[in-house]
Amino acid sequence: MKIKWNTTARADMRQVARYVNKRFGRKARQEFMQRVRDAEKRIATQPNIGPIDPLYADRPLTYRSVIINGLNKMVYRIEGDIIYIVDFWDTRREPVNQASQTE
Repeated sequence: MKIKWNTTARADMRQVARYVNKRFGRKARQEFMQRVRDAEKRIATQPNIGPIDPLYADRPLTYRSVIINGLNKMVYRIEGDIIYIVDFWDTRREPVNQASQTE
């Protein structure tokens, strides 16, 4: 399956990567980015691997999520043979407010 990132999700992921680089260094940033790539590969080969995300349950489409590193969550939906990554956020943030800002 093909992966497509929405602009906001990609910007949020890059912001986290910059923070990791600034706070923990280049190696930590590389490890973080590898975890993101691994998650993309996992959902591309097994799209239903992520559980249905309860914060998005009231939406007409089904949204799933995978945890990247214990602190970040990638939210996606499947449409045909395309996986749309629609949100990427810090799990320490207020979840209800964060979910209300997506699509």
